[in-house]
Amino acid sequence: MPFRRILPRTLLWRSLLMILVPLIAVQAVALQIFYGNHLNSISRRFALAVAGEVAMTVDLLNRYPDEADRRWVLEDAGRQWLMVVRLEPGAALPAGRRTSLIGPVDEELASALQMRLGRPFTVDWTSDPLSVLIRVQLADAILDVQTQRKNLYTGTISLFFIWLVGSALLLFTIAALFMRNQVRAIRRLAKAAEAFGMGRDTGPIRPEGATEVRQAATAFNRMQERIRRFLQQRTEMLAGVSHDLRTPLTRLRLALAMLPADEELREEVAGMTADVEEMDRMIGGYLAFARGEGSEQARPLDLVGLLTEVAAGARRAGEHRTGATVVLEMPAAMPVRLRPDAVRRAITNLVDNACRHAGHVVLGAVQSGPHTIEVTVDDDGPGIPPDRRERAFRPFESGAAGGTGLGLTIARDIARAHGGDILLEDSRLGGLRARVLLPI
Repeated sequence: MPFRRILPRTLLWRSLLMILVPLIAVQAVALQIFYGNHLNSISRRFALAVAGEVAMTVDLLNRYPDEADRRWVLEDAGRQWLMVVRLEPGAALPAGRRTSLIGPVDEELASALQMRLGRPFTVDWTSDPLSVLIRVQLADAILDVQTQRKNLYTGTISLFFIWLVGSALLLFTIAALFMRNQVRAIRRLAKAAEAFGMGRDTGPIRPEGATEVRQAATAFNRMQERIRRFLQQRTEMLAGVSHDLRTPLTRLRLALAMLPADEELREEVAGMTADVEEMDRMIGGYLAFARGEGSEQARPLDLVGLLTEVAAGARRAGEHRTGATVVLEMPAAMPVRLRPDAVRRAITNLVDNACRHAGHVVLGAVQSGPHTIEVTVDDDGPGIPPDRRERAFRPFESGAAGGTGLGLTIARDIARAHGGDILLEDSRLGGLRARVLLPI
């Protein structure tokens, strides 16, 4: 809907809008009631009073046409009604009636003069900011009446407008300050949840704000504690499982090493030893997938140095197993705040997968945005068809060509735990590109 497009997005401004709209509506209703009833009534009474004074002056001037009498009438009118009154003998009024005041006062005065005088007149609101000039056409002259504006409307009108605007601003300011404090507590809760989701243990947050927000913060603290306790228990259990599984493998490895060096058994012993090593590596991969890196805390590090270590390890492994070459393409330094062991495990898994299927691997890193870095692993291998790339991240889906099939799964879990992701794309080398997105 078009109306939704203009609505503010944040909770703070939506709450303030909910307060401001009814406030303006109430003020508008109060203004309409004041203008429609009270102000109109007062303006009508003031206008009738001034028009009556002018009409009485005109009647006296017509009744006593003598110059001395007219002088007395003018002096008495000015003294009694606080007006400046004078005659312009032989003058005539121009056509039309000049008005400039916006509101009911002008119309009420004109209507009252028309009703009381029954003769031509003009009303001038512009010549004097403190007075109103009324000119009435007599038979042989023009009567000029200068009356003060306060005789036509009360000064409480301005006070009323000041009250309307001032009270609205005051209430809106108080509501803005109050709502900002409430929203600040919600923002802190959201930031703590985001940090905890990225594996950053910031500790419990202090409940503040409204009762509901405090309840949410308390529930979040309890959830953090339960998750930490669960991870600790699972890690301890997995450590025991790792020890129990690797102990018989160690005995098997030792027994194979102590077998007599018989030429007939050498090939079989070598195969059995390779199977034991493969089992030990598979157990390590399974335990790493189940354990994850949840207990590690993020800290500042140089990503270039970490990737250099990964590349060096891949080169050493390549000399003995795959024979793939690993090349680094990255800036001199790239300081970030991540979990070093987890990121090292993820990048190592990607590089190892590339080295198993390709002869040339390029490891690079670049800052793609103000808050994002990209680590890319390109190879010249056969790649993965686009329709199977997402399936490659499933556990045990990518282990057909060696390995446990958990390397990509572990790497993506680590990237997403940091708030990022891993994407598989076509490589500029002709094979596969693994693009790791990590927040700075």
